[in-house]
Amino acid sequence: MRLDKFLKVSRLIKRRTLAKEVADKGRISINGIQAKASSTVKENDELAILFGQKRVTVRIDKIQEMTRKEDAADMFTVLKEEKLGGE
Repeated sequence: MRLDKFLKVSRLIKRRTLAKEVADKGRISINGIQAKASSTVKENDELAILFGQKRVTVRIDKIQEMTRKEDAADMFTVLKEEKLGGE
């Protein structure tokens, strides 16, 4: 599955266009390698996403084309959240 679609379906990022923008700015890596929106993700990949001053690392548990809002959190596991910057 494409990275931008996974981010939208899993609701890590609400809109696919925003997911594409974030990926194209180099703020997402898959298994330590910088990713583009068109990069392919699969189960057990680790995504590191930079949200402003916070980096969230998640592991993909399952890939689904569509999911209900309540089930979206089952698609990934948050491994760590770290605050970046000067505080």
